[in-house]
Amino acid sequence: MSDRSLFEKIIAREIPATIEHEDPHCIVIRDIDPQAPVHLLVIPKKRLHRLAQAETIDQSLLGHLLLVARELAAKLELAKGFRIVINNGADGGESVPHLHVHLLGGRKLSWPPG
Repeated sequence: MSDRSLFEKIIAREIPATIEHEDPHCIVIRDIDPQAPVHLLVIPKKRLHRLAQAETIDQSLLGHLLLVARELAAKLELAKGFRIVINNGADGGESVPHLHVHLLGGRKLSWPPG
């Protein structure tokens, strides 16, 4: 059994996904269970299990993920608003043990989220 995450397998092209963006630091895919008309996952190529395990050395990468999400929100014309979500741990809704940023938009999002 492999200890690689689902996202690592997608990055390696072992599992298909709809790719919206890719650069040397991350890949962006469409969520297979979208919670909004736009639901993308911004996934770092570096193996980082969750935000709570990020270190100072990851600062640039974490900023890059948010800037990519912002760029995609602009490209997808989410000017009325969008939401960025990072789940951390089981109680935080984490389902894949690989840090990723959810970009949600395309409809009015309610609060609280869950």
